[in-house]
Amino acid sequence: MQRRDFLKLSSLLIGAGALPAWSREAMASQRPLLTTPILLEPDLHQRIDITAMAGKSLWNNKTVSTWGYNGAYLGPTIKLRRHQPVSLRVYNQLPVETTVHWHGLVVGGEVDGGPQEVIKPGTYREVAFTPDQPAATCWYHPHPHMTSGLQVAKGLAGLLVIEDEPIKTLRIPSQWGVDDIPLVFQDKKLTAEGTDIDYQLDIMHASVGWFGDMMLTNGSQYPQIGLPSGWVRLRLLNGCNARSMNLALSHGKPMYVIASDGGLLAEPVKVEQLPILPGERFEVMIELTDTTPFDLVTLPVTQIGMTLPPFDQPLPVLKILPLRIEGSAELPDKLVTLPSVPSTDGLIRRRVRLSMDAQLDAMGMQQLMQRYGQKAMAGMPMHSMSSMPDKMSDSMQNSHASMPGMASGQMADHNYDFHQGNKINGKAYQINDISWQSSQGQHEIWEISGEGDMMLHPFHIHGTQYRILSENDQPVPAHRQGWKDTVRVEGGVSQVMVLFPHTADRQSPYMAHCHLLEHEDTGMMMSFTVGKNV
Repeated sequence: MQRRDFLKLSSLLIGAGALPAWSREAMASQRPLLTTPILLEPDLHQRIDITAMAGKSLWNNKTVSTWGYNGAYLGPTIKLRRHQPVSLRVYNQLPVETTVHWHGLVVGGEVDGGPQEVIKPGTYREVAFTPDQPAATCWYHPHPHMTSGLQVAKGLAGLLVIEDEPIKTLRIPSQWGVDDIPLVFQDKKLTAEGTDIDYQLDIMHASVGWFGDMMLTNGSQYPQIGLPSGWVRLRLLNGCNARSMNLALSHGKPMYVIASDGGLLAEPVKVEQLPILPGERFEVMIELTDTTPFDLVTLPVTQIGMTLPPFDQPLPVLKILPLRIEGSAELPDKLVTLPSVPSTDGLIRRRVRLSMDAQLDAMGMQQLMQRYGQKAMAGMPMHSMSSMPDKMSDSMQNSHASMPGMASGQMADHNYDFHQGNKINGKAYQINDISWQSSQGQHEIWEISGEGDMMLHPFHIHGTQYRILSENDQPVPAHRQGWKDTVRVEGGVSQVMVLFPHTADRQSPYMAHCHLLEHEDTGMMMSFTVGKNV
C-alpha cells in the first residue's frame, strides 16, 4: 500500500469511527505517516527495471540531497516467486559508478553483483536467473569497491521479497502495508547546513564505522501507522552502515520471531528484545489486543561509537496505533520443517581471521575520544591502557611519534593508508585476489575469528544461506538457528556450515566480508570462487 492509499484508508476509518478518539487526534497531528514501499513485480516479459538516481528528501524541514532506486531515497520492494524466471535490469543515472548486490539471494557469481560488476554512469546491467530458495525477506544495495558505505549512506537500499507455495498455506499476515509491514532502518548524520548527508570515511570511521544522530524508518523520523487488531507482521531490515540495534516494544509485551535472513523458522520464537546486526533481517509477529498506542523502540547497545544521544536511551522508531477493525491472521504453532544440520565429521574447515591494524584501532579510538568523549566508548575504560592489548596500547601512546608531520592532539589521516588497515587472514582486499575455491554442493565449516580486537564484525557470505553452529563462542539462540547469511563476530569465534549450490568463477567471484560497511571498504573483505565438484 502506498502512502496516498494509506491516507485514504485513514480518512475512511476516521469517518467510520474505526479509530479511537486519541487515534484520530494522532492521525491529524504533524507526525509523519509511515511510507510503505511499493511492490515491484515482473512485467509480462518477466522483467523488472530499477534506476539508481539522485533526488531530494525532506528531513528536519530542510531539503536534503539523497540517492535512491526509482525515487529520491531507498527503493521499491522487488517481489519474486520461487521457480519463476526473472530478468532484472539496473540503470545508473548517478554521477558515479555503482553495482547492485542481491543480498540474501542464492544465485551464481555472475548474477550476485559484487565489486567486479560495475555499472558506469549512463549505462545499465541486466541479469537473469530463476530463484530457487524458500520464501524470505532479502534486500538489494550497492557493492562497489571502497564506496559501498557512501552509497548506502546516501540512501541506496531496497527490500527484495521471495514468495513460495508453502508460505501461502500459513495464515500469517500477508496484506502488504496493512498487516504485513516492511520496516527499513537507517541512521543518518547531516551536514551543518542540513542539506546533505555528512558522510566521511576517515581514520575514526574506518575503525568504528560511520554513525548518525537520527534514525529513519522507511525514510521518516519516528513515523506512525494504524494497524488492525490481532496479529500483524513486521519485516525488519537493519540497513545502517555500522549501527547494531536492539528492538523491543515500549509496553513490554513480547514479539514472536517467525523468520530470519533466509526464511521461516521451524516455529515462532518468543523474545522480549531482538538484537539485529547491520544487514540482518528478521520477521516478527506482534499481537494488538486493545486500542492503546505503543512504540517500537531500539534500546541502547554496547557498541563503540553507538552510545551517543539520542541512542543512549530507548529511542522510538515507530508509533503503532491499534485500530478497532480486526485482522484475520493467526500465529501458527509450526511454520516449516527445517532440514537437520548435517554431521560435521570429515568436512573441509576453513579459517577466516578478521583483524584490524593496531595503529588504526588506536588512532580511531583516540579520534573518537577527542570528538565525543568517554561516553562514546560504550563502557571501555580508555583512561586505563591496561585493559587494552599491549600492542594497541603502545601504538596509541606513541602514535604521534610514529606519524611524521603530526601536530600535537591531531591525527594526520593522510599519512596512514587506512584502506589497508582492515584485513582477512592478514590481507586487505584486492579486487583480483582469490582466497580459495570451494566445491559446488559440498558442505564446509567456516570458522570466523575476531579474536584480538574489540570491534563488532557482522560477517556476511555471498552465494549461500547457512546454519550457525556457534556464535562468538556461544550457543546459538533459538531465533538464530534458521537460515542465515550474516553472523555476529565480536572478539570471539563463530562457526557456520555453508554450502554453495551455484558456481562463481574468477571473473565473478563471491565475496565474504564484514557488513560494517566502513570495515568492508577499508579492506575486511575477501573473494573466493566455487567450482564443480569433480
